[in-house]
Parts: sequence; C-alpha cells; structure tokens
Amino acid sequence: EVSAFHQVSLTHNSGITSETVPKYLSQQWDKAAEKGDVGKITIGKYQGKTEVCFSLIDELTALDAVGENDASLQVPKDHPFTMHTVGGQTMAVFSHSDTDEISLEGMVVHRAECRPVVTDSYMKLKKLQIKESVKPQRLSQQLERAVTTIFKPVANHDFNVEYEKKKKTEGKMVRAERQLVLDMLFSAFEKHQYYNIKALVDITKQPVTYLKEIMREIGTYNSKGAHKSTWELKPEYRHYQSAEEEEEEMQTT
Repeated sequence: EVSAFHQVSLTHNSGITSETVPKYLSQQWDKAAEKGDVGKITIGKYQGKTEVCFSLIDELTALDAVGENDASLQVPKDHPFTMHTVGGQTMAVFSHSDTDEISLEGMVVHRAECRPVVTDSYMKLKKLQIKESVKPQRLSQQLERAVTTIFKPVANHDFNVEYEKKKKTEGKMVRAERQLVLDMLFSAFEKHQYYNIKALVDITKQPVTYLKEIMREIGTYNSKGAHKSTWELKPEYRHYQSAEEEEEEMQTT
C-alpha cells in the first residue's frame, strides 16, 4: 500500500540535465513547449521505503522514428527513480538570474538514477536504438566519371589528426559519453545475465578502469560460485528475477 504520496509538476526547464535521465527521455523533453509541463514526479512511501517515480505526459510519449510506421512505438511513460547518497561529496543547486546574480537554492543530499519500466514499448524502443546504432555513418557511391575539380587528396584529414592526438593523451580507448555506455551495457545484459570484464570491454570499446567504475554503480561482481569472475546487474536494474528472488516471492505469497 502506498501512503503519504504527493505529486510535483516537472517543467521543461526544471534543472534536471540529460545526464540524469535516459537520452531518449531528454530528447522528448526538447519537444515540449517552453516552460511547459513534461510530466509529474510522484513521491511516496511503500512499506516504510521512499519511492519516487516520474510519469511523462501523454503528449510526449509519441516517438517520431524515421522510417517507422508502427503507431504502437512509444516512449515509456513511467520511470522509477533509484536513489543514492552523494557519497561524501558536497553538492549544491544554484540559480542564475537575468541580471547575472547567483543564488543558492539548496544542498543536494541524494542522487537519482532515472530508469524505465521494462515493457513491450521499451523493448521495441531498444531494438530501434540498436538498429540505428549499427547503421553506417557513410555510404559509398559509384561515380560515372572521376571528379577532378573539387576534391584533392590530402596526406591526412584534420579529424584523423585530432583523433590520433586524443588517443595519445587519453590512451588507446577514448571514453564515450556515460549515458551511451550505459545504453550499451543495458542492451548487452538484456541478452545475457553474466559477462566477464573482457567481454564488456569488447562490447563497449571502453577503457577497463572507466568501465569498472560504471559497473560498480549498476552491477555486482561475482567473486565465487558457478559464475566466478563475472558481472551481473543489480536487482533494481534487472528485467528478470533471479532464482533466489523467485523462491523468496513464492514463500512470501
């Protein structure tokens, strides 16, 4: 039974950045009218535990997918929040006025991870994202005759020079945006329950140190047992139930 709950309207400029929510959700927020509502946050208590859930307004659930005619393809509406402490950090929220005055609005005591409820709509969305991610960025085209007036060969393009420079300063593997890495990891764990760190590096192409840092937040490392030296998702991020959880649920019922 949920008790003592209340709802807070969330507007387009409420201060939640795209790093704290899935990428597709921040893209839907961008479609909202300036200073318009994008959804509601429900805060309540369930069996003594605080639960927070964000619900997207119906107008923003429609997904404009290029080349997709499936009207049932929609963005998930409900997104529970997983709450974490800030871990000894001192964080604050400031506001910036039109006259360049900065005001302290409050202190941050919890960090929220926004995650979707795994439904058929969400799985269709993930399949579409994976499909889009494997599309080639460039396509080859056969020309009927050689072009000699516009393009001239160069020893090395500027973007290649910049990339090589970045590799030397940051290592052989360049860190990707955190949300992109999370999307790749969640997609991988939808296929298999357990992965060793080498397999995750091959999938994400990310540095081991950076990858382990993310996995410590969303996963659990098995140091013994049948799945020794592998990672799996924490219960709050799984789309399945482990054998122990199913047995516990049956005993409860």
